Amino acid sequence: MAEISEEPGRIEAESYESTESVHLDPDSERCQNLRKLGQYKLYKRRWYFLAVVCLINSSNAMIWIAFAPVADLTASYFKCSLDTINYLSLVYLIASIPIGFVASWLLDTLGLRSAVILSSWLNVFGSVIRCLSVVSVLNMGQSPLFYLFVGQSLCAVAQPLVLFVPAKLAAVWFPEHQRATANMIASMSNPFGIFLANILSPVIASKVDYVPILLGLYGTPAVFACVLATAGISTKAPPTPPSASAVNSSSEPFFAGLKQLMRNKAYIILMICFGAGLGIFTAFSAFLEQILCFRGYPNYISGLCGALFIFFGGIGALICGLYVDRTKKFTEVVKICFGITAMLFAVFAVVSNLRDQPFLLASVCSLMGFFGFALYPISMELAVECSYPVGEGSSTGLAFISGQVQGIIFMVLFQMIAKPYAASRMSSCGVDQIEIYDWSIPTLVMAGLCCVGACVFIIFFHTSYKRLTAETNSVQEVPGVLEDSLPQT
Repeated sequence: MAEISEEPGRIEAESYESTESVHLDPDSERCQNLRKLGQYKLYKRRWYFLAVVCLINSSNAMIWIAFAPVADLTASYFKCSLDTINYLSLVYLIASIPIGFVASWLLDTLGLRSAVILSSWLNVFGSVIRCLSVVSVLNMGQSPLFYLFVGQSLCAVAQPLVLFVPAKLAAVWFPEHQRATANMIASMSNPFGIFLANILSPVIASKVDYVPILLGLYGTPAVFACVLATAGISTKAPPTPPSASAVNSSSEPFFAGLKQLMRNKAYIILMICFGAGLGIFTAFSAFLEQILCFRGYPNYISGLCGALFIFFGGIGALICGLYVDRTKKFTEVVKICFGITAMLFAVFAVVSNLRDQPFLLASVCSLMGFFGFALYPISMELAVECSYPVGEGSSTGLAFISGQVQGIIFMVLFQMIAKPYAASRMSSCGVDQIEIYDWSIPTLVMAGLCCVGACVFIIFFHTSYKRLTAETNSVQEVPGVLEDSLPQT
């Protein structure tokens, strides 16, 4: 494949505001040097790499959450319980825990190319095997759920390999003033896949008989992404580094890095609190349809709420990502968004118990997404900043593993405390469901956990920005001849 043309650009001068955590005087010589980072060659192929990662991430997320917006119809098609359909989402969380450590090691040792291509092939094989569950000839002596769970498990193995990529991709391929934005775009591609699934699943599978079409359509992006990754990604890093930290990259060895993370108080607080938020988000996405159908809301309303949650989340993440790229106020933005999200979750716990309030539900979900999703990419950048020089794969990967572990605990806990009721005409849950569940108590517990996590993070999290400081120091050590070659700012 022909090499993608290069962009011999230079890093633009940026206006950095001082932050308490970095402890830099904006008028100091060190900060002036940081503004003048220049002459690093940038390559257009970084955008191709980013686009492929986004496509794989979106495809994998669509496969994960495909059945959640139509859980009742899927249970009817496969003649199983709602709990069984919920386990299809839970498989992702279970697989990601052991595979997460492998993915972190792979990213920090073999590099981005190996992780991305491997995840794309696993995603394809998993989506194809899932489709076998609706082939009647193959299911004559075998339950269709066998193929469904095997395929889902392969896609679950692929998830950590691509989900841990954004921070590493931003650090290796993008300049300092684009890192948070690149991380935001790659990170938000996963929720974007969930957004598409929430919109498309109720439309495609409007009847029980249309569930096979859902499986086939969701496998198509996986095939396309695999072709682009295999044919178009030929190297794990650009020929020349895009930033000072990439020039002086000295990541800790994998196991040494893990030990260093476990001794980092700020990182541990971030890992636990971010993991709690990620686990609650996972449970919220998986159970939203079941939460709302008990109160009589049809599937298209729950799908719309889930879609708005993610759509406005993307807007919030974009705005906050651009803001943080300019100001470097990682901690302040995360704390503010975390606190507002916790309060909105409490509002949702109350509103979700009301009937015939679709506009109010949609509004609350939109605001939850706007502030909640802003946490996602910025927390990943903050994890790298507070743990540098530990590898990006390890620092972000461990935070995600924390989220998956807590997600499993939350999903099992919430299903246990949901109250079972006999199906009634007042609900819109399923066509063949004998038993439905009241999720009012689980939603209150979700809100309570989110509030606790926000309070812990806001009160106890404090850190310096170690990667930014290292970049500043490295620029200060550059001979004066470099400054002579830079344009005046």
